Amino acid sequence: MGSRAGEWARLVVVVSAFTALLWWFGVPSPPLFGGLCGALVVALRGSGELRLPAATFRLAQATIGATVAAQIDPEALRSLGGDWAPVWTVIAATLVFSVAVGQLLRLHGVSITTATFASIAGGAAGMTALAHDSGADDRIVVVVQYFRVLVILLTLPLLVTLVFAPHVDVAAGADHTGSVRDYAFSALAIAGGLVLGRLARLPSPALLGTMLAGGMIGLLGVFDDAQVPEPVQNFGFLLIGAQAGLRFTPATLRLLAQMFPIVLIMVTLLIAGCGLLGIWLSDVTGESRLDGYLATSPGGLPVVLATVSETSGNVTFVSAVQLLRLLLVLILAPVVAAVLMRFRRR
Repeated sequence: MGSRAGEWARLVVVVSAFTALLWWFGVPSPPLFGGLCGALVVALRGSGELRLPAATFRLAQATIGATVAAQIDPEALRSLGGDWAPVWTVIAATLVFSVAVGQLLRLHGVSITTATFASIAGGAAGMTALAHDSGADDRIVVVVQYFRVLVILLTLPLLVTLVFAPHVDVAAGADHTGSVRDYAFSALAIAGGLVLGRLARLPSPALLGTMLAGGMIGLLGVFDDAQVPEPVQNFGFLLIGAQAGLRFTPATLRLLAQMFPIVLIMVTLLIAGCGLLGIWLSDVTGESRLDGYLATSPGGLPVVLATVSETSGNVTFVSAVQLLRLLLVLILAPVVAAVLMRFRRR
């Protein structure tokens, strides 16, 4: 018990130190990336048994959902009408490209089923569960899926700060401690979203349920211009980052090391390819390059939504593209699984 308490205390200290350091350097969303880096360091040096309680992680996802819901602009959503063709083109191209690049894993001797589920962009948790049911090696699927997410998370602050900085108004330094109305909106959206997501059996129920609940609450007219207070946002961002970092234990790295060169090439190609699609999408739609990149980012949905919120981007555009891709993945994944299982039996 004492050892476990010591590891949790070390996690708090290391995460706090990284967060303060990133805040000092002006990196967007310091709690998010401080939580990620701090938890990653602790996980790699500890026993590998630290895990955030499931209820805590759901609360963190719900906080992100409420933050996004408060910033979605119905007028901006309607204005997407003329951009649906390029949006769907990019979504389809992202999925096809991710599966194609994933076949590089077969050079390591894995099955076509494992290679496919390990590389599908979006819905990492759902892909892992479906991979197990389809006879794929779910250990490899988990490691590759979450390694891709880790690379995205680690490179995102660098890209925002160094590549997109001239075009971005970073809002991380804005002081928004929140009013009573803001806290009331947040509480209603989070509580209602958690219930809605569970009852409706939504994918990523805490995140999507809260986005829907927050959107519906916003339509009441009582909470016009309400925002999730900055302390609440930071709480959610920090937990999301810490959860991602804690996944990478020494055991995870040992499995990854066996096929690291191929996985690194695959992930690099996937992120670069999706980035080029994002640039094309931004040119066609008139959105910023950062919004185009975030809209096509192949994973890390809560972090992507948190980043676009923190950088004063077009939350409506990015969330619409990301959620449409997630929906398409969830619709097509069972079909892909059935086809692959039939292929394996031949």
